Amino acid sequence: MQIKVKLFANLQRYAPEGQPVGVPFVVELPESSTIADLVTHLNIPPREVKVAFVDGRARAQVYRLKSGDEVGIFPPVGGG
Repeated sequence: MQIKVKLFANLQRYAPEGQPVGVPFVVELPESSTIADLVTHLNIPPREVKVAFVDGRARAQVYRLKSGDEVGIFPPVGGG
């Protein structure tokens, strides 16, 4: 299945080589994959993911994706 992915902030470094910053890209995953599977597929350490949105709604790492879903992945935010 195909999933459209957009990585935010410092997670952009896990986008495919040559991918313009801030532009969504398509990922091919097996059917019934979860957000956690997507994070693993992109080689993002799980501790670097704070929240993922699927089609504009926050979802847990165990959420099963469907073909055509649009996923935004955000890192933890620091500051002070």
